[in-house]
This record gives sequence, C-alpha cells and structure tokens, in this order.
Amino acid sequence: MNRITLFYENIRVAFKAIRSNRVRAVLTMAIIAFGIMALVGILTAIDGLKSTLTEQFTMMGANSFSITSRSMRVQIGNQHIRQRNHSHITFREAMEFKEKFKEPAWVSVSFNASGLAEFRYKNNKTNPNISILGSDENYLTFAGHELESGRNFSQDDLSSNRHVVIIGQDIVKFLFPGVDPLGKDISLPGLKLTVIGVLKSKGSSFMGSDQTTVIPVTTARQYFSRPNITYNIGVMPYRSVSLDMMASEAEGIFRIIRNLDPRDESDFNIQKSDSIIQMLMENLKYVTLAATIIGLITLFGAAVGLMNIMLVSVTERTREIGVRKALGARGSVIRQQFLYESVIIGQLGGILGILAGILIGNLVSLGMGSSFTVPWVWVIGGVLACFIVGVASGYFPAVKASSVDPIEALRYE
Repeated sequence: MNRITLFYENIRVAFKAIRSNRVRAVLTMAIIAFGIMALVGILTAIDGLKSTLTEQFTMMGANSFSITSRSMRVQIGNQHIRQRNHSHITFREAMEFKEKFKEPAWVSVSFNASGLAEFRYKNNKTNPNISILGSDENYLTFAGHELESGRNFSQDDLSSNRHVVIIGQDIVKFLFPGVDPLGKDISLPGLKLTVIGVLKSKGSSFMGSDQTTVIPVTTARQYFSRPNITYNIGVMPYRSVSLDMMASEAEGIFRIIRNLDPRDESDFNIQKSDSIIQMLMENLKYVTLAATIIGLITLFGAAVGLMNIMLVSVTERTREIGVRKALGARGSVIRQQFLYESVIIGQLGGILGILAGILIGNLVSLGMGSSFTVPWVWVIGGVLACFIVGVASGYFPAVKASSVDPIEALRYE
C-alpha cells in the first residue's frame, strides 16, 4: 500500500470513527467552534471598526490640525482638582491668527454654540439634542463636509451677522419631509434662521454630524453669548505638505498672539488629525489582545475536551486496535489514524467557528456603518490554531493506541 492510498484510508477510518461517536465529536467541535467564533468574531468587528475610523478621519481631512485651549487637572481618588487654568482662546485671538497665518492652507474658526437645541418649522420639530456650531466659511472644508444642495457662507453672511443656517440630513427628515428646505425659515426661541444649504449625509456613526446645524460664527456669538467661550482653530493645507513643519509655524505665530515669553510653555494644544486615530488604534490593540486571550483560553478548554474524548476512544476501541495489529497494521499506522481523527475534529470545529465569527463580526461592524470584512490573517490563524489543537490533543492518545499490545487487546472486553 503506497503512502497516498494509506493517507486516504486513514482519513476514511477517521471519519468512520467520528460518525460512530458523533455526539462526543459534535460537542467537542462546538467547544472549538465557540472559541474560534469568539476570536474571529471580535477581531472581525475590530477590523471593521478600524476601517470605518480610518475612512471617516480621512473624510475629515487626514492632513490637518487644530489649535484648542488647554487646562490641566489632577485626579486624587474620585476628586478632580484644577491645578492650572489656561486662558481660553478668544475670538480676537482666533481671528488674528487667521489673518497672520500666511501658509497655503484653509484656516477655520469655530465654536460649539449649543448641543441641546430644538428647531421648529410650522408644526414640525426636531429632537432637543441638535448641535449648533458657529463657524466661518472654511469650516466645511476643514471638517470634510460636502453640500448636497445650496451654498456655503459668504463673507457678507459673516460680516453682516446674517441669520442663515446650513443643516444636516436629520434636520431635513424631521422638518422637511418631502419638501425642499432651501429658502425656508426654521426657528429657535428668539431666533429665526433661513436655510441656505444642506449637508450630505455621513451616516449615524460619524459623530452625529447628520444632527448638526452650522450658522455664521458672528451670528452665533451674538445669540449664544456666554462667559469664557473658547474658539477652535482648524488648519488644513491646500496640498499635501509636512504637517509637522506647518504645525510648528502655527504654534510660533499663536505664541506671539498670546504674548508668551520664550521660556513659557505653550498654553494651548495643537492636535493633529492623524494623532487622534493613532490614539484610537492604540486603544483598540488592548481589545484585540483581550479577544485573543479569551479565544485562546476557550481553545485550551477545547483541547482538553478533545484529548479526553480521544483517550476514551482509545479505551473503547482497544479490541479494534488489537484486530488491526493482528492483521499486520504497524504501530505508526494506528498512530496516524487516531492523530488524523483528532485533527479532523479540530478542523471541522474551526471551520464552523470561523464562518460563525465572520458572520457575527460583520453584523456588528455593519451596525457601526462599516463594510463587509473578511479578516484573512485571523482566518488563517484560526485554521492553524485548530490544527495545533488537533495535533496537541491527539498525539498522546495516538501514541497510547499505537503501543497497545495486540494479545492483551484481543482479550479486552
């Protein structure tokens, strides 16, 4: 009998043995499948989340940075103690920076006017959680927004404090079902705004952008005035350049505007857009590690269960082993038969777990607005892990089976 024929014969015998002990085999496959499903499922969802985050931050403008105010807090137990209160970025400082920054870039000035607004149009109204952002004409470009219809703010809108607004898709759904919103007036208590633009939808996963309304920053300052308003400055180069060099130039200019001494540290933050996603990706590594540990623990339990089943199988099939040895089967052939059986159980459980993991992981990622993903690295890793489990669990029982004395085996009842 050549090696290929022997290989197929061992496979046939292994499947026959699995069918004859199907209940125990199915239970072991289920344990292995759950371990692989947990591993592949969580990691598929994480890969989908990574893809979504990368895509969305690219839409915001991966080559951009923001200048924001900074405060320092110290946490002692459950108490937060303000150690140092840096000055807020004022409207004058933000506009002065916009005027003095001469690099080829869009400079945007904005602030969060409200996060709990409720707009009305005739008998329709929105939920009371609509965000209002006061911004200039460059904010939409900096934030990666696109207009579906209408126009952006003009210099006249800003200089004349015009009561105009650009709305997101959720506001359209609430207030203008089946109606063109352009030119219509929507109202807040004490403020009426004319819709001049509608933003394209970015989906519910994109930081609530569909529930955002944008009004001229000068109008927002007038109607949403409060003490210590802090303004955000956004900078986005016209073309791909060294962001570090441009950010250093911006820091130097803003230090002069803030009247900082050369020995003073900067009392504001410069946050690059790519650093945000790097921070998120870094945190996702811990989730990936936790998922891997959970999957490996489950696989270890499956390996113990599989080894136990194989040892029981060796005991139950002692007489069968004796007959085969009496007919001339070598110990190596017996060992291969049991080892193949263990590997096949591991691979069948692994395939079921991988398919279930991809399905469940993509259902989760699709719920977050991501596209269908097949994590081939983890799929291949799952197959290899199940192969290792099969070999590790089946080796000792296979060696035990191959060392059975045929005379004693034939006497076994």
